Amino acid sequence: MAKLLPLLRLTRPANLVTAVADVLAGMAIAGYFLIPDADPVPVGWLCLSTVGLYGGGVVFNDVFDAELDAVERPERPIPSGQVSLRQATLLAVGLLLIGIGAAFRVNTTAGLLAVAIAVASVIYDRYGKHHAFFGPLNMGLCRGLNLLLGVGILPDQVQPWAWVGLIPIIYIAAITMISRGEVHGGNVGALRLAGMLYGLVIAGIAAIAQYRNQLGTAFPFLLIFGYFIFPPLWRAVREPAGRNIGMAVKAGVLSLIVMNAAWVAAFASFPLAMLVVCLLPLSRLLAKAFAVT
Repeated sequence: MAKLLPLLRLTRPANLVTAVADVLAGMAIAGYFLIPDADPVPVGWLCLSTVGLYGGGVVFNDVFDAELDAVERPERPIPSGQVSLRQATLLAVGLLLIGIGAAFRVNTTAGLLAVAIAVASVIYDRYGKHHAFFGPLNMGLCRGLNLLLGVGILPDQVQPWAWVGLIPIIYIAAITMISRGEVHGGNVGALRLAGMLYGLVIAGIAAIAQYRNQLGTAFPFLLIFGYFIFPPLWRAVREPAGRNIGMAVKAGVLSLIVMNAAWVAAFASFPLAMLVVCLLPLSRLLAKAFAVT
């Protein structure tokens, strides 16, 4: 257990739960949960896939940041010596391969989306994060593709719904933009822009729900979503210190579960959306034991 715990820390367990919520939302968008007696096996494979892909991506993030973390975050598993660089690299590769393999077990479309997620995440970890504009966009692309991974449970639904991937791209780009000030403090202008992007995301989901005549069903989740993300962001705007930035980022990441519940409410049903929300206490519990950022 003493050996496994540092490896587990590298995968950001609380974040893995949010990735599962992405995929469940994508399945709802595809209409899979409205199919009578839908086979649960592909749901399980895609949940495993997203855990592998997200876990592999964040482990590679620490692999590529090992030298920087030795200065800024020496308590992390790699710079502290709890996990060697070789062990972390093998873990990252293994998780990505599990993610890709599990997706191909569902269908070729899902498998190719998994490959795209793996490539996009490694590009972000190695190159994208260092670019002021393309970095947040690259990170957002990973989440947008993750949503589409869920849609890929029904391959013919990917093309007509591919555009909804823009919404998580915008949202995650905003969080990534905020996170750049986590160590040394943030830029108030960037924080305010992130707030505007948050509002755009909520308005976009609300408009889609209204188009589907499901705004009343999705509205409570959007309201809770806004309640979770805006107060921490406002505190960071008022005092852009590293700690406040970190809390705003953490709130933004964990609140993805509620955003995904809003998708489920708009495309499936209120009870299913509540089941997705039930992932939030688990994610918050894990966030107390493991770092989110």
